[in-house]
Amino acid sequence: MKKRILLIIGLASIMMLLAGCTEIKEPITADSEGFWNSYIVYPLSALIIWLSETFGENYGLGIIGVTLIIRLALLPLMIKQVKSSKAMQAIQPEMKELQAKYSSKDAATQQKLQQETMALFSKYNVNPLAGCLPIVVQMPILIGFYHAISRTEEIALHSFLWFDLGSPDPYYILPVVAGITTFIQQKMSMAGMNSNPTMAAQMTMMLYIMPIMIVVFAINFPAALSLYWVVGNLFGIVQTYFIKGPDLRKAAAENAGGAKKK
Repeated sequence: MKKRILLIIGLASIMMLLAGCTEIKEPITADSEGFWNSYIVYPLSALIIWLSETFGENYGLGIIGVTLIIRLALLPLMIKQVKSSKAMQAIQPEMKELQAKYSSKDAATQQKLQQETMALFSKYNVNPLAGCLPIVVQMPILIGFYHAISRTEEIALHSFLWFDLGSPDPYYILPVVAGITTFIQQKMSMAGMNSNPTMAAQMTMMLYIMPIMIVVFAINFPAALSLYWVVGNLFGIVQTYFIKGPDLRKAAAENAGGAKKK
């Protein structure tokens, strides 16, 4: 529990640090200075422009294309993260037994608990930090892409389908779809996770809070960012379906069985 809280705080700190490296309204160009601008934001912006021109100046398709490229590049990390999470879930019963066995809070007992826990990790070849690393690695890339979309002036000058990429969706279609797909992806990601009541309550709370936050942001942000969220979420749904297929089918069967009993 403490590790999860520390991870969330750490990621929030990284996001604030990266967001504060430069003004998000400052256009990104080849002359933009700083490591963040030169090696992350500008290359992503240049890729969006190049791909959009390849599609005949269609910046909507350019954003979709780069979103898919990034998600595919991060796919191995996401698979590793899911495998690590499943491995941690598998040894939870034994970890709970150790915690019950060494429940005393004195230093000697806690040291013994730590030793036994590390031995358990070694026995099953589980790295408790392996699930965190993919998140830490992908965060700068995803935030950099967000900056690239926001600060590439060419994007604001083009339209795609029914909306202008530089202005919010006038019909709120993208924000609503972004919220719905965020909910679906998170719901699918929770399949097979046997959390304790406290963790389950927190995950359920985030399940509803995150989609609402995405909708609020998408209503006020340029439609280009909403498009990025929608495409990324759709990719995530397909990705989660194939990676967590057995867990999803098991959860569906359990829900169906519970419905029949009622």
